[in-house]
Amino acid sequence: MSESNSLSNHFLIAMPSLEDPNFQRTVTFLCEHNADGALGIVINRPTDIRLGELLDHLETPAQDNATAAHPVYMGGPVQRERGFVLHPPDDRWDSSLRVSDRVAVTTSRDILAAIAKGNGPEQFLVALGYAGWGAGQLEQEMADNAWLSGPADADVIFRRSNEERWRAAAALLGVDITLLSSDTGHA
Repeated sequence: MSESNSLSNHFLIAMPSLEDPNFQRTVTFLCEHNADGALGIVINRPTDIRLGELLDHLETPAQDNATAAHPVYMGGPVQRERGFVLHPPDDRWDSSLRVSDRVAVTTSRDILAAIAKGNGPEQFLVALGYAGWGAGQLEQEMADNAWLSGPADADVIFRRSNEERWRAAAALLGVDITLLSSDTGHA
C-alpha cells in the first residue's frame, strides 16, 4: 500500500446501515493505516467514566474539577484496558505518534500525569481501547459500504460535542448523513 492510499488522518464515518453495536453512528479517527491493517480511535462514544476516576485509579488525582469532569471515550472494542490520548502534537510525551500537523496520539502515562496537574495539552480526548483491522479488512468493509471516509479535521475532534461529531464529519464531505437511507435498492 502506498502512502497516498493510506487512510491515516482520515475519519471513518459509520454508514446508517452499519448495525455493529461497537460502531453504529460512530466517527473513528484513523491513527495508522498501512498494508498490515489499521488502528483508529472512536471519537464520539463517551463512557460513564470521568477522567477524574481514571486519574484516581492511576494514583494521579486531577488538580481541578474541570479536568476531572472530562469524559473518557470508548475508543474501540480492542484492548479496552489500554489508554490513548488524542491531542495537538507536542514532543514532551514518551510514546507519541504524530498523525498530522494538528493531531497526535499518545499512549504513555506521562501525558495523563501532566493533564492531572494542569500541565498537559489544552485540547485532548482520552479513550480506552481502539478499533483495529487486519490486513485488507478495512478495505473490504469500505467496499461493502460500511463506512464513508474523508480527511480528518482536528476541530471535529476537539471543538465539537459528542452529539455533533458524526454529522460534522460527514458534512466535511458535503454529505448530510441523516438523509442517507440504510435500505439498498435496484434500478
